[in-house]
Amino acid sequence: MTARQPARRKYRRILLKLSGEALQNRAQGLSIDPQIVAGISRRIRTVHRLGIEVAVVVGGGNIFRGSSGEARGIGRNSGDYMGMLATIINGLALQNSLEKHGLATRLMTAIEMRSVAEPFILRRALRHLEKRRVLIFAGGTGNPYFTTDSAAALRASEIGADVLLKATKVDGIYTADPFRDPKARLLRRVTYRDALRQGLRIMDAAAFSLCMENAIPIVVFNFFKPGTFEGAAAGKNIGTLVSDG
Repeated sequence: MTARQPARRKYRRILLKLSGEALQNRAQGLSIDPQIVAGISRRIRTVHRLGIEVAVVVGGGNIFRGSSGEARGIGRNSGDYMGMLATIINGLALQNSLEKHGLATRLMTAIEMRSVAEPFILRRALRHLEKRRVLIFAGGTGNPYFTTDSAAALRASEIGADVLLKATKVDGIYTADPFRDPKARLLRRVTYRDALRQGLRIMDAAAFSLCMENAIPIVVFNFFKPGTFEGAAAGKNIGTLVSDG
């Protein structure tokens, strides 16, 4: 009997974009469910064990979203900063869980708070990755009017990620809203230009432009299906690949 061969990897370094909602349990009214976060940590550990360097950008929508705050009378600048702080809370929760699962981590923020996390310094971030530490980028870009999608695209560009894995609750990019149109078709491959021309909502315009300009492929996939993140990180044909073609 031959020894079992380890799973083959396609990417050396990935950036996973998680929404804040991925951490919550609405049924139980929990903004952050420790059991759900533990499940995410186990999946990241599985990918990390493939020899892949992992960075994560997590949103804050489970706690506060700047755009919704504006609708309730909170100024856009203040609301966006509140949303950035929410991403740091989520980052701390994820860091705590990852370390309980045996992974070395660093939480880096665009908003300086040295008693909580390291400030984002690119050279230091790259060194952490080389030392096999899982990086969690929080605090968005540090500026209002930019989404965490933009932060993910920016950090992916800065660290030279081979791919940006965009975790969603749908299987990928469809020709129409699959929740409203039963005839909507899943697109397996889309070029940047086709996505722009067809107005496909993948990420906000700033994030998408960054990925296109820096030739970072985007894989849009359903994070809530078992094995999808692990498969996408290994380069399997999961979800929708957005690239030059």
